[in-house]
Amino acid sequence: MNTDRIRVLLADDHEVVRAGYRRLFESTDDIEVIAEATSGEEAYTLYLQHQPTVVVMDLSMPGVGGLNASRRILRRDRGARILVFSVHENEVFLNRALEQGILGYISKRSASRVMLEAVRRVAQGELFIGQEMMPFLVSRKASADSRLIADLSPREFEVFRLRAEGMSVNDIAELLNVSPKTIGHHNTRVKQKLGVASTAELTRLAIRLGVISP
Repeated sequence: MNTDRIRVLLADDHEVVRAGYRRLFESTDDIEVIAEATSGEEAYTLYLQHQPTVVVMDLSMPGVGGLNASRRILRRDRGARILVFSVHENEVFLNRALEQGILGYISKRSASRVMLEAVRRVAQGELFIGQEMMPFLVSRKASADSRLIADLSPREFEVFRLRAEGMSVNDIAELLNVSPKTIGHHNTRVKQKLGVASTAELTRLAIRLGVISP
Protein backbone atom coordinates (compact mmCIF):
# COMPACT_ATOMS: atom_id res chain seq x y z
CA MET A 1 0.00 0.00 0.00
CA ASN A 2 1.28 3.44 -0.92
CA THR A 3 1.22 5.56 2.24
CA ASP A 4 2.20 8.69 0.29
CA ARG A 5 -0.98 8.82 -1.76
CA ILE A 6 -2.47 12.23 -2.51
CA ARG A 7 -5.76 12.45 -0.59
CA VAL A 8 -8.33 14.51 -2.53
CA LEU A 9 -11.49 16.25 -1.38
CA LEU A 10 -13.63 16.67 -4.51
CA ALA A 11 -16.17 19.51 -4.39
CA ASP A 12 -18.72 19.84 -7.21
CA ASP A 13 -22.51 19.92 -7.06
CA HIS A 14 -22.97 17.62 -10.07
CA GLU A 15 -22.86 13.89 -9.31
CA VAL A 16 -21.90 12.98 -12.89
CA VAL A 17 -18.89 15.35 -12.76
CA ARG A 18 -17.70 13.95 -9.42
CA ALA A 19 -18.15 10.38 -10.67
CA GLY A 20 -16.06 11.10 -13.76
CA TYR A 21 -13.15 12.56 -11.83
CA ARG A 22 -13.42 9.89 -9.12
CA ARG A 23 -12.89 7.26 -11.84
CA LEU A 24 -9.96 9.26 -13.23
CA PHE A 25 -8.29 9.45 -9.82
CA GLU A 26 -9.00 5.78 -9.08
CA SER A 27 -7.16 4.85 -12.29
CA THR A 28 -3.89 6.06 -10.71
CA ASP A 29 -1.67 4.53 -8.03
CA ASP A 30 -0.97 7.78 -6.21
CA ILE A 31 -4.30 9.67 -5.92
CA GLU A 32 -7.44 8.75 -3.96
CA VAL A 33 -10.73 10.56 -3.31
CA ILE A 34 -11.34 10.55 0.45
CA ALA A 35 -14.47 12.76 0.52
CA GLU A 36 -16.92 14.54 -1.80
CA ALA A 37 -18.81 17.80 -1.25
CA THR A 38 -21.81 19.19 -3.11
CA SER A 39 -21.62 22.77 -1.79
CA GLY A 40 -19.11 25.31 -0.47
CA GLU A 41 -20.36 24.87 3.09
CA GLU A 42 -19.94 21.10 2.89
CA ALA A 43 -16.45 21.47 1.38
CA TYR A 44 -15.38 23.59 4.34
CA THR A 45 -16.79 21.12 6.89
CA LEU A 46 -15.26 18.09 5.16
CA TYR A 47 -11.89 19.82 4.88
CA LEU A 48 -11.78 20.24 8.66
CA GLN A 49 -12.84 16.62 9.16
CA HIS A 50 -10.51 14.93 6.69
CA GLN A 51 -7.53 17.30 6.21
CA PRO A 52 -7.01 16.26 2.55
CA THR A 53 -3.76 16.81 0.67
CA VAL A 54 -5.58 18.71 -2.11
CA VAL A 55 -9.06 20.21 -2.47
CA VAL A 56 -10.38 20.09 -6.04
CA MET A 57 -12.95 22.89 -5.94
CA ASP A 58 -15.63 23.92 -8.41
CA LEU A 59 -16.46 27.64 -8.13
CA SER A 60 -20.11 27.56 -9.23
CA MET A 61 -21.89 25.64 -6.49
CA PRO A 62 -25.09 26.48 -4.60
CA GLY A 63 -24.79 28.58 -1.45
CA VAL A 64 -21.57 30.42 -0.67
CA GLY A 65 -19.78 28.97 -3.72
CA GLY A 66 -16.27 27.64 -4.18
CA LEU A 67 -14.40 30.94 -3.95
CA ASN A 68 -15.86 31.83 -0.57
CA ALA A 69 -15.40 28.25 0.68
CA SER A 70 -11.74 28.40 -0.38
CA ARG A 71 -11.29 31.68 1.47
CA ARG A 72 -12.75 30.14 4.65
CA ILE A 73 -10.51 27.07 4.35
CA LEU A 74 -7.40 29.19 3.79
CA ARG A 75 -8.32 31.42 6.71
CA ARG A 76 -8.34 28.32 8.94
CA ASP A 77 -5.29 26.74 7.30
CA ARG A 78 -2.89 28.89 5.28
CA GLY A 79 -1.17 25.68 4.12
CA ALA A 80 -4.32 24.35 2.43
CA ARG A 81 -3.67 23.30 -1.18
CA ILE A 82 -6.64 24.13 -3.37
CA LEU A 83 -7.06 23.48 -7.09
CA VAL A 84 -9.96 25.31 -8.73
CA PHE A 85 -11.62 23.84 -11.81
CA SER A 86 -14.24 26.12 -13.23
CA VAL A 87 -16.33 27.13 -16.22
CA HIS A 88 -15.15 30.71 -15.56
CA GLU A 89 -12.32 31.58 -17.93
CA ASN A 90 -11.64 35.23 -17.12
CA GLU A 91 -9.23 37.42 -15.19
CA VAL A 92 -11.76 38.37 -12.50
CA PHE A 93 -12.01 34.87 -11.03
CA LEU A 94 -8.36 34.02 -11.71
CA ASN A 95 -7.16 37.15 -9.90
CA ARG A 96 -9.54 36.53 -6.98
CA ALA A 97 -8.32 32.95 -6.66
CA LEU A 98 -4.62 33.82 -6.77
CA GLU A 99 -5.01 36.74 -4.34
CA GLN A 100 -6.63 34.39 -1.83
CA GLY A 101 -3.78 31.90 -1.98
CA ILE A 102 -5.34 29.24 -4.21
CA LEU A 103 -2.50 27.31 -5.88
CA GLY A 104 -4.16 25.97 -9.02
CA TYR A 105 -6.73 27.12 -11.58
CA ILE A 106 -7.84 25.10 -14.59
CA SER A 107 -10.94 25.40 -16.75
CA LYS A 108 -13.51 22.61 -17.00
CA ARG A 109 -12.93 22.70 -20.76
CA SER A 110 -9.44 21.25 -20.33
CA ALA A 111 -9.73 19.68 -16.86
CA SER A 112 -9.94 16.07 -18.04
CA ARG A 113 -6.60 16.43 -19.87
CA VAL A 114 -4.62 18.22 -17.17
CA MET A 115 -6.35 17.26 -13.90
CA LEU A 116 -3.89 14.58 -12.81
CA GLU A 117 -0.83 16.74 -13.46
CA ALA A 118 -2.51 19.72 -11.78
CA VAL A 119 -3.37 17.72 -8.63
CA ARG A 120 0.17 16.32 -8.39
CA ARG A 121 1.76 19.75 -8.80
CA VAL A 122 -0.56 21.45 -6.30
CA ALA A 123 0.05 18.58 -3.85
CA GLN A 124 3.73 19.55 -3.99
CA GLY A 125 2.82 23.13 -3.13
CA GLU A 126 3.47 24.35 -6.69
CA LEU A 127 1.38 26.86 -8.65
CA PHE A 128 -0.47 25.33 -11.61
CA ILE A 129 -2.37 27.54 -14.07
CA GLY A 130 -4.09 25.90 -17.04
CA GLN A 131 -2.84 26.85 -20.48
CA GLU A 132 -6.20 28.42 -21.40
CA MET A 133 -5.90 30.77 -18.40
CA MET A 134 -2.42 32.04 -19.29
CA PRO A 135 -3.62 35.01 -21.41
CA PHE A 136 -5.49 36.31 -18.34
CA LEU A 137 -2.43 35.78 -16.14
CA VAL A 138 -0.26 37.71 -18.58
CA SER A 139 -2.79 40.56 -18.96
CA ARG A 140 -3.59 41.12 -15.30
CA LYS A 141 -3.72 44.85 -15.97
CA ALA A 142 -7.23 44.02 -17.24
CA SER A 143 -10.06 46.42 -18.00
CA ALA A 144 -11.33 49.43 -16.06
CA ASP A 145 -14.31 47.35 -14.87
CA SER A 146 -12.00 44.59 -13.66
CA ARG A 147 -9.88 47.12 -11.75
CA LEU A 148 -13.04 48.30 -9.98
CA ILE A 149 -13.85 44.70 -9.03
CA ALA A 150 -10.33 44.26 -7.67
CA ASP A 151 -11.10 46.97 -5.08
CA LEU A 152 -13.90 44.90 -3.53
CA SER A 153 -13.11 43.01 -0.34
CA PRO A 154 -13.75 39.24 -0.39
CA ARG A 155 -17.07 39.70 1.45
CA GLU A 156 -18.08 42.59 -0.85
CA PHE A 157 -17.29 40.45 -3.91
CA GLU A 158 -19.46 37.65 -2.54
CA VAL A 159 -22.35 40.09 -1.95
CA PHE A 160 -21.83 41.50 -5.46
CA ARG A 161 -22.03 38.00 -6.98
CA LEU A 162 -25.07 36.89 -5.00
CA ARG A 163 -27.00 40.15 -5.55
CA ALA A 164 -26.24 39.94 -9.28
CA GLU A 165 -27.65 36.39 -9.25
CA GLY A 166 -30.91 37.82 -7.89
CA MET A 167 -30.67 36.95 -4.19
CA SER A 168 -32.24 39.39 -1.73
CA VAL A 169 -30.36 41.08 1.10
CA ASN A 170 -32.26 38.93 3.63
CA ASP A 171 -31.47 35.71 1.75
CA ILE A 172 -27.77 36.59 1.54
CA ALA A 173 -27.72 37.44 5.25
CA GLU A 174 -29.19 34.04 6.07
CA LEU A 175 -26.77 32.25 3.73
CA LEU A 176 -23.67 34.00 5.10
CA ASN A 177 -24.94 33.87 8.68
CA VAL A 178 -24.78 37.62 9.33
CA SER A 179 -27.42 40.28 9.91
CA PRO A 180 -29.41 41.82 7.03
CA LYS A 181 -28.15 45.22 8.22
CA THR A 182 -24.53 44.10 7.67
CA ILE A 183 -25.33 42.82 4.17
CA GLY A 184 -27.19 46.08 3.47
CA HIS A 185 -24.04 48.05 4.34
CA HIS A 186 -21.93 45.78 2.09
CA ASN A 187 -24.46 46.16 -0.72
CA THR A 188 -24.33 49.96 -0.46
CA ARG A 189 -20.50 49.90 -0.46
CA VAL A 190 -20.44 47.63 -3.49
CA LYS A 191 -22.70 49.98 -5.47
CA GLN A 192 -20.60 52.99 -4.45
CA LYS A 193 -17.32 51.32 -5.39
CA LEU A 194 -18.65 50.07 -8.73
CA GLY A 195 -20.49 53.28 -9.56
CA VAL A 196 -23.87 51.63 -10.12
CA ALA A 197 -27.24 52.84 -8.87
CA SER A 198 -29.41 49.75 -9.15
CA THR A 199 -29.36 45.97 -8.89
CA ALA A 200 -30.09 45.79 -12.63
CA GLU A 201 -26.90 47.74 -13.38
CA LEU A 202 -25.04 45.49 -10.95
CA THR A 203 -26.30 42.41 -12.80
CA ARG A 204 -25.34 43.82 -16.21
CA LEU A 205 -21.82 44.52 -14.94
CA ALA A 206 -21.53 41.00 -13.51
CA ILE A 207 -22.62 39.48 -16.83
CA ARG A 208 -20.20 41.71 -18.78
CA LEU A 209 -17.30 40.56 -16.59
CA GLY A 210 -18.27 36.88 -16.72
CA VAL A 211 -18.97 36.76 -12.95
CA ILE A 212 -22.41 35.28 -13.68
CA SER A 213 -23.97 33.77 -16.81
CA PRO A 214 -26.73 35.65 -18.66
